[in-house]
Formats: sequence, structure tokens, C-alpha cells
Amino acid sequence: MKGLILAGGTASRLNPLTLVTNKHLLPVYDRPMIYYPIDTLRGMGIREVMVILGGRSIGDIVELLADGADFGLDLTYRYQRGALGIAHAIGLAREFVGDDAFCVVLGDNVLQGLALQEVAEAFEAGPYDAGTMLYQVPDPERFGVAEFDAAGALVGFEEKPARPKSNRIPIGVYFLRPDAFDVISTLTPSGRGEFEITDVLNHYIPLGRLFWHEYAGTWTDAGTVESLLHASTLAANHPAAPE
Repeated sequence: MKGLILAGGTASRLNPLTLVTNKHLLPVYDRPMIYYPIDTLRGMGIREVMVILGGRSIGDIVELLADGADFGLDLTYRYQRGALGIAHAIGLAREFVGDDAFCVVLGDNVLQGLALQEVAEAFEAGPYDAGTMLYQVPDPERFGVAEFDAAGALVGFEEKPARPKSNRIPIGVYFLRPDAFDVISTLTPSGRGEFEITDVLNHYIPLGRLFWHEYAGTWTDAGTVESLLHASTLAANHPAAPE
């Protein structure tokens, strides 16, 4: 399995912190934000990783991470022109992925808990083409939101709804196979002008080929000032193991 880290976007919700730097370089407790998705992929046993870059100071990210050898990874990079959404960024990795399954982690996601190698292996060994992990949050309207029927079956995802149908969201960890690139090529931009990952996930639900797993650890994004502070508190209470 290969890995993608998405480190693009404008990060306008973090202004003025991001007026002159990339949000993925901001500190989360004692480390740059982008170290956390790197740890998530390493915990799955993934070693070949592409970082999709965008926004400001992308050269500083390359200087920080270099070729990935200091992390035990083989890193490559790709540039995303503009904030066109998660699905668009994933689509840039088609040649890198080749015929392999892959895992996408958003660059502002901080996960604290058990390593996800068993989850990744369950996806790769199963009859699935896409997958994600769900997590309960107090503010689901900020995210894609999972909808369930009366029997408790997952029936769809809605992006940033004004009236969320549940408080469970797909966190920024997505498992996919190369078939996803064909799905992405058929998408049209949402009302936000972005190509949405929820549209990709929704494609596989009626086919019975979506994998999902309840995340048992602790998760937050770091895309707002409030969540960045929460991420630092979370990381301080769960310090990284020594390299």
C-alpha cells in the first residue's frame, strides 16, 4: 500500500497565522503539523509516500521533509494549483499509485491511539474499493457527515450540511484503490467549487464496496484556531514516542 499526504489549500480559517506560511508547518505542541500524518502512515507500515503541496511556503515543506529518509520513508512531491478539493488532489497521484491500493491522510489531521496497520490490512484484504473511519464530533456541520438508515446501515455522506443527520464524520483518512481515479474523473465541482471526497465515498456505498471502521483513538483536525489549540493539547497529553 502507498500513501498520500494532502498538504494544499489556502488555510484562510487560520489567518493571520497562515498569511506568510503554510498551515502544515505550524506547530502542534512540539512538532510541525505535517509530522502527524506522517506518523499515521508509518504506523500502517507504509513507506512510499507522495505529498501533495499547495498554498504558501511549499519549498519550506520540502526542505523540512527532504527525501523522507529521516522518517524511514521514500517521499515524492506533487503540486496542486489552487484549492480544488480533496478528490482533485487525490487525482494528481494516479501515476504514483499505479496498480496499488493506497491510503490518503489529510495534512492537518492529528490521530492519537493504536497504529492503524490492522485497519489498512483489513481494507486491502477485503472486497472493498474505498474506505474511511468514522468518529463522533460535537460540530459535524464543519465536515462531511455520515447518514444511517433505521437499521443502522451507512447510506451516504453529506458535505458540510446545515442540519447534520448524525454526529459521526469520516475523519481525514481514506483507503482507496486505483479505480477511484476513474470515479474522480467523472465528478463535477460542488457548490463550494471543489471536488469532494464525500462524492467518491458515496459512489461505492450502493455497490456494497465501501469499508468503514469506527476510530477508537482520539482525533482532531487543526484547520481552525480553536482546533489547532485542541490539537496541541491532545498531542501534549499523548507525546510522540522517541525516534
